[in-house]
Amino acid sequence: MPEGEPGALDPERRAALEEIDPWWCPRWPITWQRSYSVARQWWLESDGRVDWARLSVETEFEGEALGRWVRAQRAGFAVLDQEQQDLLTAIGIEEDQELAAARAAAAARPKVSRADRFAQGLAALAAFVEREGHARVPRTHKEDGTSLGTWLNNQKARRDKLSAEQLGQLEALGVAW
Repeated sequence: MPEGEPGALDPERRAALEEIDPWWCPRWPITWQRSYSVARQWWLESDGRVDWARLSVETEFEGEALGRWVRAQRAGFAVLDQEQQDLLTAIGIEEDQELAAARAAAAARPKVSRADRFAQGLAALAAFVEREGHARVPRTHKEDGTSLGTWLNNQKARRDKLSAEQLGQLEALGVAW
């Protein structure tokens, strides 16, 4: 408990406990700390030679699902507190680089606005109508990289959320509601 609140430790007592174990009262859940302690024990008993990336997800140790926990820590490494990351790194557990690269690639992709997506779908629909002579698009049809059938069905399902201009553009292409 923070200093000054009912039940809070005397600052001298708190300092004495932190001298014994700086992680005796972590900010993160105690279940995380318990699982970390199990992982550290595994690491110590393996003389620090553990390939965490290859640890089977089914691995259990001291009654803990160690493999599952390690995989979750590697996958969620970026959202852990810096202190948690430091504790994990000290025993060789690091972020899953493949997942980190995938997250970075996804973040780097330009965000497409709803209006831009509508414009792309409308352009694909116009190309379809020009070629086929109608706007009856099969659900699985793709046009110019757009899943046109799915897009058109979504527009129909969300008709009440379309602007009058968007409704007019679709009707001009022959979309039957």
